[in-house]
Amino acid sequence: MASPDTAPSVPSHFQSFLAFDYGRKRTGVASGNRLLANATPQGTIAAEGDARFAQIEKRIREWQPDALVVGVPCHPDGAPHENTRAALKFARQLEGRFRLPVYQVDERYSTTEALAAGASDADAASACIILEQFLRSIP
Repeated sequence: MASPDTAPSVPSHFQSFLAFDYGRKRTGVASGNRLLANATPQGTIAAEGDARFAQIEKRIREWQPDALVVGVPCHPDGAPHENTRAALKFARQLEGRFRLPVYQVDERYSTTEALAAGASDADAASACIILEQFLRSIP
């Protein structure tokens, strides 16, 4: 799993991605591709545990991504906190369940940015921000 602190080494044949803004109750989802380097919100999954993963599996079947991207929150100084550990666990679970590469992105302030932009679904908009940040970081 790629670290959010380093530029990801993404194989050039990886063209499509699903990104997740993980939350304990809600997980925002976005899809995007390398060619256009943009993301589109795919709604928020309002489920926990196995119900969340069932919804994610539907999205993966629908979008057929080459890899997944997970936003990892940190304190402003970069220090981890409880939600950091939860997002990292979620990323490991995605990798284990779906056997797809999972990349991590530092997602500090993505929800704040989504709300400031007037997003009606802040979680999905945050997933877009996370994915677009990731797409800009790969050659």
